[in-house]
Amino acid sequence: MNVPAYDLGPLPTVVLIGAVVAMAPVIWVLWRHRRSDPAVRRRALTLVTLFLTFDLVLFGAYTRLSDAGLGCPDWPGCYGSASPLGAHEAIGAAQTAMPTGPVTHGKAWIEMLHRYLATGVGGLITVLAVTAWVEARQRRTAAAMAVSPWWPTATWLWVCGQGAFGALTVTMKLYPAIVTLHLIGGLGLLALLAIQSQLSVRPKLVLSPALHRGVVAVLAVAIVQIALGGWVSTNYAVLACNEFPTCQGSWWPAMDFNHGFVVLRELGAGKDGGYLPFAALTAIHMVHRLGAAVLLVAMGTLVWRLLATGDAALRRWAAALAGAVAWQVASGLGNVLLDWPLLSAVAHTGGAAVLLVVLAMLLTRARPERVAVHTAVSSGRSGIRAAS
Repeated sequence: MNVPAYDLGPLPTVVLIGAVVAMAPVIWVLWRHRRSDPAVRRRALTLVTLFLTFDLVLFGAYTRLSDAGLGCPDWPGCYGSASPLGAHEAIGAAQTAMPTGPVTHGKAWIEMLHRYLATGVGGLITVLAVTAWVEARQRRTAAAMAVSPWWPTATWLWVCGQGAFGALTVTMKLYPAIVTLHLIGGLGLLALLAIQSQLSVRPKLVLSPALHRGVVAVLAVAIVQIALGGWVSTNYAVLACNEFPTCQGSWWPAMDFNHGFVVLRELGAGKDGGYLPFAALTAIHMVHRLGAAVLLVAMGTLVWRLLATGDAALRRWAAALAGAVAWQVASGLGNVLLDWPLLSAVAHTGGAAVLLVVLAMLLTRARPERVAVHTAVSSGRSGIRAAS
């Protein structure tokens, strides 16, 4: 059945459903913090939005890994309807033609529930942006606010871009580069919200300049590794190696990097338009393994350095990072040794999200030690002048 890629008829209804989804956490935060300062309410809503965005990332991974990414082959609705209920006949016909195909009643509901949740998160971020500018106007200046309204504004622009990539994921039939960017964009959205949740928190953490640079470096390595992981997932390259630490009985199996890392190509296609060679999938998988080894060493070094500071607060951050890494190692091995079970695959995406959030929060709370020393010296000089 030929279906138009875009049908904007259901858009108002989908937006309304998303607004209802967003309304519940907004009402809950307003009631729970009804006597609090606006900044406190906004931080609470930011944390709730962060939590729901994390859920959205996990549900997006579940949607992709359960082969439901094309459960509704058009956007933003399902066969021109705002829900699978209105598309029951069309879905039934597609399911009858291909019982194990991409369109079934179950997969359609998974896909639309993901879109409803995404629209709800977009609504919450819109509320954060609007209320931030309203408060800035009341205070006459954005500089007087603990969190600049430009942060939620940038987040709103980011989530709009995410919506566009979500549409392209469907209309371009799971084009690997688009799906990977959509995954990275979701994790980037988490990082933006994590940063905003910590900007107004006091006291700040104090790191030596070298340790601060180390956190930045580890974050950069983590971002690269997450991108490689997304490329593995969107190309379904996990099962290219079903043993560990070797792959296909070899430490260095046959690999085709030439085809594996061509970005602009269809799903399952090589750079010449033919089928993607199995050796290309092996190359994708092995590069991710090597990246994991590099990240594991970097994270281990960072955790050790944080523990060595003797600071109780930094020790807690080190424990959080160590826990996230252990989770990633366990879920990653589970994917390989247990033939990529759905639960383990979703858990691996969740671990990457947690790792990125913890690193983003740590960097937001931290500041190089020289800034603290400079502040202390300046305060001391001010005190001497006052005493004089």
